[in-house]
Amino acid sequence: MARARLHCLLLLIILMAGPQGSGLAQELSPRLYWPAPVGTRLLVLGYQYSDGDVLLDPSIPVYGVDSKIGTALAGYVQTFGLWGRTTNVLFELPYSQGSTQGLIGDESLRRDFAGFGDVAVSMTLNVLGAPALTREDFQALRADPHPIVGLNLKLVLPTGYYEDNRLINVSANRWAARFQVGTILPLRPRWLFEFAAGAWLFGDNSDFIAGRREQDPLYALEAHLIHRFKPGFWAAVDANYFTGGVQTVDGIEQANLQSNSRIGATLAFPLPGRSAVKLAYSAGTRTRFGSDFNQITVAYQRLLQ
Repeated sequence: MARARLHCLLLLIILMAGPQGSGLAQELSPRLYWPAPVGTRLLVLGYQYSDGDVLLDPSIPVYGVDSKIGTALAGYVQTFGLWGRTTNVLFELPYSQGSTQGLIGDESLRRDFAGFGDVAVSMTLNVLGAPALTREDFQALRADPHPIVGLNLKLVLPTGYYEDNRLINVSANRWAARFQVGTILPLRPRWLFEFAAGAWLFGDNSDFIAGRREQDPLYALEAHLIHRFKPGFWAAVDANYFTGGVQTVDGIEQANLQSNSRIGATLAFPLPGRSAVKLAYSAGTRTRFGSDFNQITVAYQRLLQ
């Protein structure tokens, strides 16, 4: 019986992580603030397919976009204690291949591309309701969940493939940082509500083809209603809203204020052994600039410890 409980615990830990997506504020990431025991290590392999009005760098001034983009992602998660609180760090490396066509003014363009994208590093610190957990503590939390509050910092580094004579690239060729605060609230024994608010800040791209590119902050809200069926098996309904992100190119402010929202669903289930699979789908519901696309994500996750 003890081994069976431990097996269920490991599956629950595995299902916490997964690809975060390549669309910055377009991300829908349920259970981001659900903790794991100290010492947990995960390997994440994922694939994401997007089609429609989507760009790997969603802020560039291309209109009438029609893209088909496949992104493979490798990730690693490490959980540890920091100042006595549960903390995890996620490293992500994407590789994207696809094609995009769209309009610049009245001129049409098409671009086929392939290459490694920008490396992302994120850290989540649970500041309330989740001190550094042993496996026994984690089992007790799952049996009797209580409110949790956490902070998340995500950094995107300009490490990906970039050609300064191309408008559409795999890399955004700039730094980006997201600051977010989130909470998980138990509604009923098997129901959780997760809510987060945050902002993306962007560095400048001095090698942009049309001149220096700057971008205003992008503000985002995100909510998830999560149902736990049994250990390792859960589903969520996801939604977000984001606004802002007006950019300036070569000193000229662009008319590309974003005011968009997306909805989606996530399903996670265990596999035999120490592995699990997570499936997710999302689509745009309100679009002022960009973001009108469909996205499917499949992630395989393996517990290393």
